Amino acid sequence: MRTAMATQAQETAQVDLSKRFSGVRKRSTALCADLTAEDMMVQSLPEASPGKWHMAHTAWFFESFVLREFLEGYLPFHPDFHWLFNSYYETFSIFPEKRLRGSFSRPALDEVLRYRCHVDEGIERLLESEAEPEALRRIELGVNHEEQHQELLLTDILHGFYSNPLRPVYRARGIETEAAGQRLAALDYEQYAGGLCEAGHSGEGFCFDNELPNHRVWLEPFRLSRRLVTCGEFAEFIADGGYRKTELWLSAGWEAVKSNGWNAPLYWTNENGAWSVFTLRGEIPLERLENHPVSHVSFYEADAYARWACKRLPTEFEWETAAAGLPVKGNLLDSEMLMPTSAPQIASNQGLAQQFGDCWEWTASAYLGYPGFKPLAGTLGEYNGKFMSGQMVLRGGSCVTPAAHIRASYRNFFAPETRWQFSGIRLAE
Repeated sequence: MRTAMATQAQETAQVDLSKRFSGVRKRSTALCADLTAEDMMVQSLPEASPGKWHMAHTAWFFESFVLREFLEGYLPFHPDFHWLFNSYYETFSIFPEKRLRGSFSRPALDEVLRYRCHVDEGIERLLESEAEPEALRRIELGVNHEEQHQELLLTDILHGFYSNPLRPVYRARGIETEAAGQRLAALDYEQYAGGLCEAGHSGEGFCFDNELPNHRVWLEPFRLSRRLVTCGEFAEFIADGGYRKTELWLSAGWEAVKSNGWNAPLYWTNENGAWSVFTLRGEIPLERLENHPVSHVSFYEADAYARWACKRLPTEFEWETAAAGLPVKGNLLDSEMLMPTSAPQIASNQGLAQQFGDCWEWTASAYLGYPGFKPLAGTLGEYNGKFMSGQMVLRGGSCVTPAAHIRASYRNFFAPETRWQFSGIRLAE
């Protein structure tokens, strides 16, 4: 029999989880508040998804993996939604091609929103009962899954609005930028002794399966730059012909430069010799963003810049060692800045700046399973493990990552040519 203490502990955990679930669901709705139904239909590149699809798919996750299995008497909202909004779970059902999501004119947005309400009511009923531990674990996974989609939603909105000839503005609130010509001091570096270090999640709290198991790695002494590379510094790389110097590029990176016509980060536009950068706050002259981290660069561009600067990218284990024990604070989604911002001035004995937030930081590490990695059982095992090929690891979160979602052991991953993410550069040596 369960003890009274154990019962009370579960009740407290369910109340806390209920609050977190409710808060995350409300934030998704709030992020769409300024969008029209037409905005919610846009899919401007195959890797992206329409806002309406994000809203439907996150409801689908809770319905498919929680409510159908753990809420007695649950009635699915629509007989076709179980496959229509499946993303990539081969063992669950068939699913449409990702590139076609922008063609889903039906169901209409109001039906998707009713779907979300239907699912919310089911989860709330489940959390008001004595839910099974596995149901609670899956709800927590679903909450973190939805936070990933909040970030993707904003990333996809930015690309969709950039692709619109009118260049609409997502949120027009003013943002502080530096006066033209004011530059940060040159990069300096923080020294780390290396040695036998731990990597991977340990202790209490949620993590994804790809953060496990905690294990030991050997690191030689290394140094990390104490802030991210800025737009002004990257502009120097461009001016020096960085996109034309084959010796700086990996072979696949050079092919990407040629085939895609890259000559600057994504969202940079040159008009009559003057660069500007498109953001969720609208178009901003580059001269006012010189101290802000460069963003929306691929792994190939990050690696080429590092070579040009006679440095390298850190490994994910060097990054995690430097971040271990640091509080999660910085320019994250909670700040509502919605774009990378200038690094604070820090004294030489205060460690790294911008470790969390602003930009996901490309690392030199391929996305692979840790020694002893085991994916989750069943269909949920497809969440991370099957993507461990042809991807590079990014660390640290960005300006559109919820603060409650990120931690030192968190491993993001994308293909090396990816540019539509808020991805930037920290140097190592």
